Amino acid sequence: MEDVTKTRPEITEQDKMFMREAIRLASESVATGGGPFGAVIVKDGEIIAGSANSVTIDNDPTAHAEINTIRKACLKLGTFDLSGCMIYTSCEPCPMCLGAIYWAHLDCIYYGNTHQDAFEIGFADDFIYKELRKSLKNRTLPTIQVLRKEALNTFRLWSEKEDKMEY
Repeated sequence: MEDVTKTRPEITEQDKMFMREAIRLASESVATGGGPFGAVIVKDGEIIAGSANSVTIDNDPTAHAEINTIRKACLKLGTFDLSGCMIYTSCEPCPMCLGAIYWAHLDCIYYGNTHQDAFEIGFADDFIYKELRKSLKNRTLPTIQVLRKEALNTFRLWSEKEDKMEY
C-alpha cells in the first residue's frame, strides 16, 4: 500500500498572520449576525479571498466560511481548481466544507478550533462526523436508493462524452 503521509510544514509567522485574519473575519461575523467562523484562501503568500459564515444572514445552510471563501477564490482566479492554494479557517472544517476543500484541490488546511470545540458550543459537526462512519441503514436520516438503473444512464452519457471537462 502506498504511503500517503505528508510532511507537516512548520508554522510560520506568515501562517499565524493568515490565521489571525480568518479569526478576525469570524469575530466580525459574530458582531454582524453571522456564525463564528471565518476563512481565507492564500496563493503565493497573498490572500486571494476571505469570508465568514453567513448561514443565518443568507438563509443558506451551505453558506459556511470555507464554502463562501472557495466560491470567491474560484471567481477571482477564474477556475474551479485551487491547486497551489491553502485555506486558513478559524475552525476545523465540517464534513461539507472538508468535501468542498478536497473538490477544490486546495493544497493544505490550517485550522484554529476543533470540530469538538464547535460541538461544545452547539454546532453539529461532531454528530455529522459520527453519522458518516455509520452504514447507510444505520444513519439517523433515512437514505433510500431509487431508480439506480435509470440514473446510471446519465453516468454512461458522461463516460462516453469525448469533450467533457473532468474535475
